Amino acid sequence: MLDAAQPEGLAERVTEILAAHAGVEGALLPILHAVQADYGFVPEAALPQIAAALGQTRAEVHGVMSFYHDFRAEPAGRHVIKLCRSEACQAMGGAALVAEAEAALGCAMGETRADKKVTLEPIYCLGLCACGPAAQVDGKLVGRLDAAKLAKIKAEIGA
Repeated sequence: MLDAAQPEGLAERVTEILAAHAGVEGALLPILHAVQADYGFVPEAALPQIAAALGQTRAEVHGVMSFYHDFRAEPAGRHVIKLCRSEACQAMGGAALVAEAEAALGCAMGETRADKKVTLEPIYCLGLCACGPAAQVDGKLVGRLDAAKLAKIKAEIGA
């Protein structure tokens, strides 16, 4: 079974990623992106290795990783639904939609359902302000999201 904290071959793969970015100025973000691309998240166990290679502390690397919302510290669910929390979407009923989504999908904002089927996340502006409230479902943009569209999404992903 794959351990989320220490995926198999993590140290070796991080070594390869670090080598590919050797000498690159400002390599931390590309390194974190590469690790997440391979594992779907940035395992905590990778941070000390990355920090040592870049001459930074583990806290500095963790601070950068936790600052950017796109980096995950744990694996996401099979389906990721991001609901826009910006002002324009809020004005169009986004807050009520969050409550509906949490109830319909069975997980709170920022969490992954126990069965790992769905992760519900906030996102701040998808650029669909005129079509709010907006969402991103498995990378696909959805505008004018309402209860009916939310029910259709839930059925499509089998949640």
